[in-house]
Amino acid sequence: MTLRSATADDVPQIFAFIRALADYERLLHEVVATEDGLRRALFGPRPYAEVVLAEDAGVPVGFALFFHSFSTFLGQPGLYLEDLFVVPEARGRGVGKALLAHLARLAVERGCGRVEWAVLDWNAPAIRFYDSLGARPNEEWTVYRLTGDALSALASGA
Repeated sequence: MTLRSATADDVPQIFAFIRALADYERLLHEVVATEDGLRRALFGPRPYAEVVLAEDAGVPVGFALFFHSFSTFLGQPGLYLEDLFVVPEARGRGVGKALLAHLARLAVERGCGRVEWAVLDWNAPAIRFYDSLGARPNEEWTVYRLTGDALSALASGA
């Protein structure tokens, strides 16, 4: 297995992984992203996120999409893992652990104080996996999200 940074040529594969993850999470109906939009967001003039691909004998088997965050309390940047996905036939072979270990190394190299992510509360296999790595839930905080009409209304001063 090899890990590598994605390039613009990988956008179709990244998009396929995103759709497969959304399907697994029962959220495929929420995917409105497009390949063109991903290409601009990931490889345009101002990249907003990075992607690492895992390959087995040259065949993509997983990915991690992440970006920098910042902790005012730590006074340091962090890495936020938006998506981690491994194809079902490659699960249990260390792909997810390799991707997270890669992100941990990047975080240390970049002077980050932490790596964070969210997991659906019903996803017991993922929770067991994250627990096995020493990750712990942050139960004191509730994630809020502002989207769609509410986001537009607030942005327009309504």
